[in-house]
Amino acid sequence: MAQEQRQEQKLTQQQKLAQSITKQQLLQAQLTELPVTQLMERVNTEMDDNPALEISADEPEYPDVLDNSDTSDTPDSYEQEERQSALDAALESIGRDDEELPVYHGGQSSQEEREAMVYGQTESFYDQLNEQMGMADLTEQQRGVMEYLIGSLDDDGLLRKPLHSIADELAIYHNIDVTEEDIEEVLHKLQEFDPAGIGARSLQECLQLQIERRDPSRLKELMLETVENYFDLFTKKHWEKLQQTLQLTDLQAEMLIKELRKLNPKPGTSMGEVIGRSIQQITPDFIIDTQDDGTVTFTLNNGDIPELHVSQSFTDILHEYQTNKENMSRQMKEALLYTKKKVDAAQGFIDALRARRHTLTITMQAIIQWQHRFFEDGDEASLRPMILKDIAEKTGLDLSTVSRVSNSKYAQTRWGTFPLRYFFNDGYVTAEGEELSTRKIKAALRDIIDAEDKRKPLSDDALKVELTKRGYPIARRTVAKYREMMGIPIARLRR
Repeated sequence: MAQEQRQEQKLTQQQKLAQSITKQQLLQAQLTELPVTQLMERVNTEMDDNPALEISADEPEYPDVLDNSDTSDTPDSYEQEERQSALDAALESIGRDDEELPVYHGGQSSQEEREAMVYGQTESFYDQLNEQMGMADLTEQQRGVMEYLIGSLDDDGLLRKPLHSIADELAIYHNIDVTEEDIEEVLHKLQEFDPAGIGARSLQECLQLQIERRDPSRLKELMLETVENYFDLFTKKHWEKLQQTLQLTDLQAEMLIKELRKLNPKPGTSMGEVIGRSIQQITPDFIIDTQDDGTVTFTLNNGDIPELHVSQSFTDILHEYQTNKENMSRQMKEALLYTKKKVDAAQGFIDALRARRHTLTITMQAIIQWQHRFFEDGDEASLRPMILKDIAEKTGLDLSTVSRVSNSKYAQTRWGTFPLRYFFNDGYVTAEGEELSTRKIKAALRDIIDAEDKRKPLSDDALKVELTKRGYPIARRTVAKYREMMGIPIARLRR
């Protein structure tokens, strides 16, 4: 007997609580996260795409926020000139297997000038990539391949070793059996790391990766088309023929060439040997000044970002159309919609810039108040325990917003230029409820170990006793944890 089958369709109502984010809030979050150098690029792109966005007439087009001196010889101009000459030389070397590609030093003319830039944390080029790898979603095998790829990069950040050679070396020396396709998949993940262009296998791929990071625009499309389809014209600098091929006006061609010349043929060297040896990496977003009486003030570095306003002509057109709604033709209605869309977008972008300035200002105010002593004496041991939540509560901002402000931004102080993350550190709470800075404890631990008798190095128990004498009553297991974090071996290995 056939079993009867029935289908029933039921309509149920369910209530869910979901958090949504508006387009304007998303824009504000994006701009807040950008460091000043990338923000300048975003502003330029926005102005290219939106004719309703104009530079205020009462503001200089490129105001100098650091001082009133001539800006013609600032590091930013040096950097652009250096990068342009590096790209020109790289293009000229096409066909020579990139063997003589010039090294881009970020515009600094001497080793001493580069070393004088930053006194904070120093990380090698490979350390920075390994740090980003730690945040990537990778399997154990992919992590092994990634480590080998990073180690195989040339100093300029390009990968010139064939994938089949890498596959052979991984199998022979590291017992990792992977195909070229597996390696290429991991390589694509590496190419998502900063700076843009890292891990490219050729100059063409390097430039493509950088262009693909830009925000969508007509200019981006032209740049990609040039590098992908007319790379030969580009490398030979046949600008007139390129202009004719792409059917560009003189102004459009000039803008295209200008932006193409900003691309960096050596993304690895833009990171420098250590953080701070590259102008690109350490352009400060905050300029902090400490007076002799202990007063600490700061200014935001707005770079070359001009003061913007909505075009008066667009505003007038919008007003005229809106007052004659009843007698509008279809064509006039379309023009009205276009004008309104551009005006709204321009005002929204201006509002987002203002919100970014406000967010950055109150965040830095809170950091200075919290770490005031450090800005007075520059002593790392003066840094108090401070986490993102502390600043979020102090400013009333969301935790994610504080995190965005703290990422990829730098503060120039009397004691050097530091990433904002440098001012954040965890605390250790003693049995008596006293909160101690982990950075202070580590510094004291380092001093004790440096001064110990190397013939009889101190055990973790002995280190615990010495730290307690100095006012840091922490447990032995905590001593071992910090010692391992600092890369210091156990006692018997320190002889």
